[in-house]
Amino acid sequence: MLDVEFRLENSWHPIEGDQGGRFVFTLVNLSDRPLQDFKLAYTTLTRVKQDPLCENAVFLKRNANFHQFSPPSGFVLQSGQSWRFTVQGLWRPARHRTDGAKSAYLTLADGQHVAVVVDDLMLEGRVSTAAPPLLPEGELAEPFCLLPWPADVALQAGKDIPVALYPVSGTQPDDLKAIHGLNLLYRRLFNVGHVPFSLAPVQQGLALRCASEPMLASDAYELVFGDEILLTYGGAAGRQYGLTALAQLLHGCRTDAEVFHFPASGQIKDAPRYAWRGCHLDVSRQFSPVADVRRLIDIMAWLRLNVFHWHLSDDEAWRLEIKAYPQLTTLGVLRGPDEPMLPQLGNGAAPVGGFYSQDDVKTIVAHAGALHIDVLPEIDIPGHSTAILTALPELVDGQEAPESYHSVQGFPNNALNPAIEQTYTFLGRVFDEMVQLFPSKLIHIGGDEVAANTWMASPLAKALMEKEGLDGTFGLQSYFMKRIQKMLAERGRQMAGWDEVSHGGGVDPNGTLLMAWQKPEVGVALAEQGYDVVMTPGQAYYLDMVQDDAWQEPGASWAGTVPPIHSYHYEAVGDFPETLKARMRGVQACIWTENFLNRDYFNHLVFPRLSAVAEAAWTPKDNKNWLRFAALAPLVPQL
Repeated sequence: MLDVEFRLENSWHPIEGDQGGRFVFTLVNLSDRPLQDFKLAYTTLTRVKQDPLCENAVFLKRNANFHQFSPPSGFVLQSGQSWRFTVQGLWRPARHRTDGAKSAYLTLADGQHVAVVVDDLMLEGRVSTAAPPLLPEGELAEPFCLLPWPADVALQAGKDIPVALYPVSGTQPDDLKAIHGLNLLYRRLFNVGHVPFSLAPVQQGLALRCASEPMLASDAYELVFGDEILLTYGGAAGRQYGLTALAQLLHGCRTDAEVFHFPASGQIKDAPRYAWRGCHLDVSRQFSPVADVRRLIDIMAWLRLNVFHWHLSDDEAWRLEIKAYPQLTTLGVLRGPDEPMLPQLGNGAAPVGGFYSQDDVKTIVAHAGALHIDVLPEIDIPGHSTAILTALPELVDGQEAPESYHSVQGFPNNALNPAIEQTYTFLGRVFDEMVQLFPSKLIHIGGDEVAANTWMASPLAKALMEKEGLDGTFGLQSYFMKRIQKMLAERGRQMAGWDEVSHGGGVDPNGTLLMAWQKPEVGVALAEQGYDVVMTPGQAYYLDMVQDDAWQEPGASWAGTVPPIHSYHYEAVGDFPETLKARMRGVQACIWTENFLNRDYFNHLVFPRLSAVAEAAWTPKDNKNWLRFAALAPLVPQL
């Protein structure tokens, strides 16, 4: 007997005169019983408009990515037969195999929900092409495994590979602990690899001497190779980076001794190009278990990234335990056919949830801190707040029509209302708990993608606009953000946000960090307004973007095609005039998880591009080499 007895095939067809084209769906009944009076729901990022044109089906509803249809009245789907229907009126054309249905289920006449298998979107009327390799064959001018590549390398290759590196007698306890910590990191990343360090002398080993040097920057290090290795570092972070470089050198030799060598002599002088070297993870669309979050942080440490931006809330779910509002992690995380929120982005008949307890958060923050990685928490407000408003309906203006506006993703009325005073009471209590959990001086408050007509049908918002002399949606947003900025300051924190925080008058730029995601030139404009900026444009650093134009290559495409070579070569600081370069704090990769339905998708889309961003963040422009990177990137561990 089949585990799932129904399958939905889906294909996209181009239509002359209609850029969106149409979907063709075929539901196959593999069960031994006929079906009648049922409904079919599926989720997809290729959403339909309000009144799609359907053939052989009745459109019932859409909520963001959730779509539901029924067959014509009286239709019976016999065992072994198919129901074929078409849907026209899509907001955009499908461009890749991941643009179709991501999940599906049936609701039977008795209310029972039954799983439906759905897979890649097929293409009709055009040629479906497979993607070419994403990396060329690598080429090494120097036989050393180092990624990201250091600032200054002058090494001579040796013939011998040390069994392990061990500290000289008299090594300080803090240095011993750091060496032990690097061994633990290595073992977590490479379960069968020979550890790089021993705390006791070993035959065929090489002695390591550690020395602190106050003249070096705290994240800088130097390595001198000879009869023993001398590691000089400016601070604890620099020491870890130097130890990581040694571990990488040994790992390369042990992985492929024909290609990689351990240095016999020479030196490395190294420090990061940018202070902010970030990786963002969206856990709202798809929940990541604690073990996966910890492993991603370990990979970041291996790549010498130093900021983990944790996107903890969005329309789809609120993931952070707040003891003052337990309903956030009961009502605000559950998606399913009969749950508070409808299925979205890959979930179907079975309910899904998941959140991080405060003990989970403390464990992850401590884990990251031990690896010199700061955790930047984000709760996305005032937009992207469907989960909040589902859990706390008292924050809604009851006089406002329930679908008076829609977000760009199609969620109705999804923004916290700046005119409801209880909104600030709620956020104040959330911030009170967050500052106890996260030592970061910054708290990221989102601020992105508030629809242009948001709150315009709210009598409370209109009254506030009149009272305060505010101009439209973005005037209200600026009012809201300024109050949030003050609330954070009262708790000893500063504001980080997406670039739209600057809209409608923005906030006080002093101490505010904004992330330029929409397009590169936005970063320069923000710096001109006095904001510190982290560059994370979708066109280069969004790791959910498709990596090739081919239909069979998975991913999103709203920001275009982002192959690894583009992520690698993109110069974030390139358009900044000299007078504003100091405001460009660094760069960040973003992992948005709409398309990340399993670990294989994650690894295919994130790697090697995360490594490319890491080298762009660390290595001076003149030291970058694409073919060298292509040779080294396959050695980086994956999730």
